[in-house]
This record gives sequence, C-alpha cells and structure tokens, in this order.
Amino acid sequence: MSDSRPLAVAVAGLGTVGAGVLKVLRDNADLIAARAGRPIAVTAVSARDRNRDRGVPVSGLRWYDDPVALAADPKVDVVVEVIGGSEGPAKALVEAALRAGKPVVTANKALLAVHGAAIAELAESKGVPLAFEAAVAGGIPAIKAVREGLAANHILRLAGILNGTCNYILTTMREQKREFSEVLAEAQKLGYAEADPSFDIDGIDAAHKLAVLAALAFGRPVDFGAVHVEGIRDITAIDIAMAEELGYRIKLLGIAKREEGGISTRVHPCMVPVSAPIARVDGVFNAVVAEGDFVGRVVLEGRGAGAGPTASAVVADLIDLARGRHTPVWGAALGALDATPSVPMDRHSGAYYLRLMVVDRPGVIADVTAVLRDHGVSLESMLQRGRSPGEAVPVVIVTHDCEESQMRAALARIGALGAVLEKPALIRIEAM
Repeated sequence: MSDSRPLAVAVAGLGTVGAGVLKVLRDNADLIAARAGRPIAVTAVSARDRNRDRGVPVSGLRWYDDPVALAADPKVDVVVEVIGGSEGPAKALVEAALRAGKPVVTANKALLAVHGAAIAELAESKGVPLAFEAAVAGGIPAIKAVREGLAANHILRLAGILNGTCNYILTTMREQKREFSEVLAEAQKLGYAEADPSFDIDGIDAAHKLAVLAALAFGRPVDFGAVHVEGIRDITAIDIAMAEELGYRIKLLGIAKREEGGISTRVHPCMVPVSAPIARVDGVFNAVVAEGDFVGRVVLEGRGAGAGPTASAVVADLIDLARGRHTPVWGAALGALDATPSVPMDRHSGAYYLRLMVVDRPGVIADVTAVLRDHGVSLESMLQRGRSPGEAVPVVIVTHDCEESQMRAALARIGALGAVLEKPALIRIEAM
C-alpha cells in the first residue's frame, strides 16, 4: 500500500465521540496529514439514525445500518468503534474487523476490561493492531504514557481519578456543603451524569479503566473480575466536612499496586492528604499518577471525557496506524505476559477513617474501643463533636495501619452495638 494514499477510516457510532472524530479529522486535516505522513479520511460510517443532525456533514459517506458490515467493506483500512458497551454490536464489530485483518481503534473500556484477554488473542493471532488510547481518561495520553513512555520501568503503583462524574459530584458536595442525592440530581440536569448513573457512581466505569491500566502497567492479562469495586453513594456531607478537618479530601480512586504476593486492584472512595497533587484535581477532570522504579512519580491530568478530548485520543491512534507504529495490546506478546496472581481485598493493609452515629451516653466509646482492641486495630485519633446526652452524635475514629480483614471483623461487631444507630461509615486513607 503506497504511503501517499489516504488512510480510509470507517467510524461506527456517531454519538458525541464519533461526531467529534469527524470534526477533528476535518478541522485539523493538514496538521494530521503532516504527522501521519498521509491524509486520513473517513469514508464510511454506521449509526442508528440517518437523519439526526450531528453538527458535522455526513453526506457523501458510505452509510451502513449494520455496524458489523463495516468490517467487510474492502475500501476500509481501519475501523473505529465508538458505539460502547461490552456486548452486542460493539463486540461483534471489533471481532469481525480483527478477523478480517483490519486494524481497530476503540474507545470502549467496558469491552476491553471484560473481553480484553480474548480480543488481544484474536488481534495477535491475526497480526492486526488494536489501539485504545481513548478508552481510559479521555484526552489524557495515559495508555501511551504507561505502555510506551514508561516501558523501561517496573511500575510499582498506579492511582487515578478515572471518572469525571464522581469527581464532579464529590467536588460540588465539598464546595457547596450539600448531600450526595441533591448534587447527583443536579448533575443529571446539567448532563454531567447519565439518566441511569449507576455505572459511574457505583465505580464500575472507573473499574473498567483501572483493569485496562493495570494490565498495561504490570504486563499481565486484563482481569476485571479481580478488581474490588465500591462507589460513592454512601459519602455524606458530614464525612466530607470531617475529612477537611483532618486535612484530607475524599476522591474516588482506582489503585493498582505491586504487593507482596501479587497485584492488588481496587476502586473505592479514599481520603487523600490535601497536599497530594491528586487532591487538587477537581470537577470533571481526571488524573493518573504512575510510580516507576527509575522514573519516580509521573502525574498526568486533563479532561477525561467529552467529544474533543476523546476524539483527540482516537485520532492520535489513527496517526500511529497511518505511520505503521503499533505495540502489542498489553505491551508485550501474550506469551511474554506475566502470570502474577491478584491479591484479594481482605489482604489490603492501610489506615481507616471510621464514623459512627452513637447515642451520647457513658460507656459507649469504651465499648467501641474495646472491640477495636480485640481485633488488633489501634487508634491514631478520635473526634467527638458536640454533647447532647441521650441523642445521636457523630464519633470519628482514625486508625493506624491494619488489615482489611481485621477492620471488617471489628466493624461487624461495632455495627451490632445497641448504642450505634446507623451503619458505620468506613473510608480508606491513602497516603499518596
């Protein structure tokens, strides 16, 4: 194939991102051709509704109602999948394109997290590139940074704010001192949160992205099932205020770490010191912090979603393909991937923030501390706000490092005490 011929691209899915890809390729055509060494042209598309105005001209493009048909179009060099979802048409298209020997660029983190091992095997067996910079952290070149930029390092730890919706909600709760449900409802009105926000607020979206990053960082097959996942539904205004008082901010983080015995991957709310770079990443922004044995700490921050940033990442992948640059899906050939096991959450060790709503009466604190002592959990500090004998008051306990299994056992007993009026709130403390 001569290098002056345009790279012919098919785009499946003309939502926000698909339309964004068309716009970037049109608006920056000269610059892209110079960097790619040849023009990149969208020649075919697939979307559900032919008549919707997407803010970009689509007349003159070959139109397919069935996305899978794009894979069979002999005039298409590369397939871009921005339909989304781990099953259905997105999966069928990616598999069909790879089987047909066509390179694929995808923004689909769910597909990669859930089926990434099988899809990587298919891509490798066909000798076809699969690129997915846009699947994690939108416009931030997180995949390239971890897989290529830091390729000389053993990555020791990776942490990230990987979901803009959650970060926006937590930021707004802190700034406006409001409760979760109110802020969520408003975020839905403003379009920052989906009508069904569970994928975002329950941490699943962040877990998909973490599974992908962890596979790259540690050179092992993707293992979404091993990720411990908690969302932000239970975070309250009182916890955010208490965190502030203790010198922390609450963030939903995805963390992958090399530990004794294997790799741990977890997504959950964390208290991070106000001084940590990640504590100051607010609103809809994302951030990824990687620590390598030679490079030290690298911090990347930017917009994690939206038409412009995500399309920017898709087109960067297209430029690589036009230049003939590509890397194995997980950074090394499948046979060279690492079989290091996953470490379960109950082996996690760290400090904890614990908030109890207790009846203000003598002996309650002694009962609570006795349970913690029985389970080998030692206290760093305790805050009790206000006295109202006979009524409910919050008590906040910060522990020294202990094992998750010890903490869980203690929590079950504390929750069963008569004087504890609601489910205890537990947030892990991460010294970033």
